[in-house]
Amino acid sequence: MPPNRSEESTVTAISLFSGGLDSRLAAKLMLQQGLNLIALHFCSVFVSEKNAPGVSDIQSTAEEYGMPLINLDISDDMIELIKEPEHGFGSGLNPCIDCRILQLQKAKGLMNETEAQFLVTGEVVGQRPMTQQKAMMRHIQQRANVAGLVLRPLSALLLDPTIPEQKGLVDRNRLCGFSGRQRTPQIELAEKLEVHDYPAPAGGCRLTEPGYARRLEDIMKCSRMNRKNIELLLLGRHFRIDSDTKLIVGRDEKENGELKNRGSEADLMLECAHYPGPTSLLMGCYCEKNVQLAASITARYGKAKNLDRVEIKSWGRKKLTLEVQPAKDENFAGMML
Repeated sequence: MPPNRSEESTVTAISLFSGGLDSRLAAKLMLQQGLNLIALHFCSVFVSEKNAPGVSDIQSTAEEYGMPLINLDISDDMIELIKEPEHGFGSGLNPCIDCRILQLQKAKGLMNETEAQFLVTGEVVGQRPMTQQKAMMRHIQQRANVAGLVLRPLSALLLDPTIPEQKGLVDRNRLCGFSGRQRTPQIELAEKLEVHDYPAPAGGCRLTEPGYARRLEDIMKCSRMNRKNIELLLLGRHFRIDSDTKLIVGRDEKENGELKNRGSEADLMLECAHYPGPTSLLMGCYCEKNVQLAASITARYGKAKNLDRVEIKSWGRKKLTLEVQPAKDENFAGMML
């Protein structure tokens, strides 16, 4: 059941809501004080559904807490941001500082629309090295033009009082002073607040994954940073044939279907004509040399890889049939991303 809140309460805040334990606890602490909360969940092509709560889980949790939910897709903003982040990258291609500034800017933009007075986050001082140190928290707030408007209930007692605390909209004495990467205090608080079924802590940002970052860096170097190419990074085996040309080879039936759906008339699709095998998507330069190589790599990953010659059919940019010898691994090992 949603928490009991005063019908006379006029205090509204936007809660940045990832669906993880910390954001749930922050929301619970605010709801206990009778605030009206609006959950704001950021979506992007760079968020891994395997390592983060799904949209349906977030929706059901928001409903359980009695919070209306706003899902905001920031993919296009993130794509532009990654091209040249002001504060640089972390261990991978993760521009964590600039990403957080972007999120707070987006949240502030919704404050007027929702009549919210401030923002709430589940951040914990010292939990993350780039964005959750005190000095950097202050810097991020200033750059996002939300200084004094970001309340962090889990670490509030370690931070300067925010505007809502100073105005008496929130009782500071009922907030916490958690810090560091140790999650024991949060787990104990979850028991106290009856917060259950929360996901295990895990990184949800693909930009921190070495393999993904390597593929993304490749399309950045080749000036192919668009949403279609970024979404394709999750599918198949990737081969950089030349600076203009890339081949993606499906690894299973599901990926084959995805590649077929995402390919356009401007792309070249390839498959083995008479044997089970992958669907391949070739993008870029469709000269004879590249098409022959793409066809031989496609044959290499099919059931007919041990035959001397394999017939490959193509459609999309070119409709043709050609016979090729399945490629040897050493012929293209340096091309694989």
